[in-house]
Amino acid sequence: MYPVDAIKTRMQIAKSSNIYSGIINAVTKISAAEGATSLWRGMTSVIMGAGPAHAIYFTVFETIKKNLSAKYGEHNPLVSAVSGASATITHDALMNPFDVVKQRMQLIKTNNSVINCIKTIYHTEGFRAFYVSYPTTLIMNIPFAAVNFSVYDTTSKLLNPNKHYDPLVHCIAGGIAGASAAAITTPLDVVKTVLQTKGGGSTTARLNSFVDGVKFIYNSGGLAGFARGMRPRIVANMPSTAISWTSYEMAKFYLYKTEMISGVKSKN
Repeated sequence: MYPVDAIKTRMQIAKSSNIYSGIINAVTKISAAEGATSLWRGMTSVIMGAGPAHAIYFTVFETIKKNLSAKYGEHNPLVSAVSGASATITHDALMNPFDVVKQRMQLIKTNNSVINCIKTIYHTEGFRAFYVSYPTTLIMNIPFAAVNFSVYDTTSKLLNPNKHYDPLVHCIAGGIAGASAAAITTPLDVVKTVLQTKGGGSTTARLNSFVDGVKFIYNSGGLAGFARGMRPRIVANMPSTAISWTSYEMAKFYLYKTEMISGVKSKN
């Protein structure tokens, strides 16, 4: 779903927000003007950061949830929300620079490498540019994670009250959770994109804080500007979150089975 994410980034930039009438229209116009491969620019940056960041994310989540569950109960929504928020803080500290590079590359019209993009940002804007959006990212991702985990746990309980391993339920619950979290946090995602791309190069205004980003979006598009890119954001998040939760539950299930088999063998 990476091309959809690239379209979302372009839709959220003020100077291009009115160019595309929808996802299909954006794909057609971008492919015709820059080639279909342009929709994949910046993907290498995501690959470089996603593995380590996700490993940290689930490790922190499981550790905190295990400790809190012992006191407040395993299916307490607050436990899931706190665990998800804590995991997000550590995940974003690692992933934020890679996300900045990704979005810069999604907007440029040359096939620059990740390393060259990093060098350019560092030499022209300094190290701070890689973290100028970090507070905004946390402001967005903490509620995103809280909604994601809470909706997932609640939906899973409704669809699978016996808590048996069920890939279909995990997939559906993950998709619903991802769509809900994406829709609710879209306004914050627009602010993040504006900060990370300096308004897509459409302004010389100072964009160094959350407040700067909010003012820029409101002045350029009014309240409607905060909803830019909501549809592609939902479309991109639903399958990715569904896959993420399904894979996570699958790994837990097979790890549990392996431990059970090992325990039986050791007794024999």
